[in-house]
Amino acid sequence: MIAKKKTKQLEPYKKKRDFTKTPEPKPKVKKSKTGHIFVVQKHNASHLHYDFRLEINGVLVSWAIPKGPSLDPSVKRLAIQTEDHPFDYAHFEGVIPEGYGAGTVMVWDTGTYENIKMHNGKLVPIEESLKNGQIEVFLNGKKLKGGFVLIRTNFGGKQTWLFKKIDDEYADARRNPVKTQDKSVLTNRTTAQIAKEDSKKESLMSKLVHKFSHEIENIKEKGLHKR
Repeated sequence: MIAKKKTKQLEPYKKKRDFTKTPEPKPKVKKSKTGHIFVVQKHNASHLHYDFRLEINGVLVSWAIPKGPSLDPSVKRLAIQTEDHPFDYAHFEGVIPEGYGAGTVMVWDTGTYENIKMHNGKLVPIEESLKNGQIEVFLNGKKLKGGFVLIRTNFGGKQTWLFKKIDDEYADARRNPVKTQDKSVLTNRTTAQIAKEDSKKESLMSKLVHKFSHEIENIKEKGLHKR
């Protein structure tokens, strides 16, 4: 029952994509060694945004943050909850072709997180925090560190949340990592470099397919002449 429920969580993800065209990971449920990773992906789609994802029960629960994360505890960022993504998406970089989510994806930050939501002196399970619409986590990433909160609002339905930095030792209103740290933590590339390299790969693949198709046709013709 649990496996079926988890697989069902990824049905919206599956329905929105054509996996014969998109290089995005297929919808498989699995966990990391810690069971608590997070990832922030810069998504240069029709509207630039940052996708914040938390690993919860084998999937990446996801929010789109139009302006990206802020280290200023006085700043609240709009975060729109989207469909859950498979765990393998945490390492995905590349260009999504025309269709749903078209654009370039870059792993802007990644690391582990710790659930720090307390109630009456007890730790609230992350699944319960998600259901209640009040998530508090401590991020240990390469760019983002310290406490952050996600709070569901009554404005615009259940998908609308607010994302903000907790006022702790890692808070810094002067820093703006979205502007100053603009490269992938996995490959040290910008979205423009990822798009350019992906285009080169597509061009090379197209040439190889054309070449092999031509050679196959020549082999077929020679075979017919021998007969």
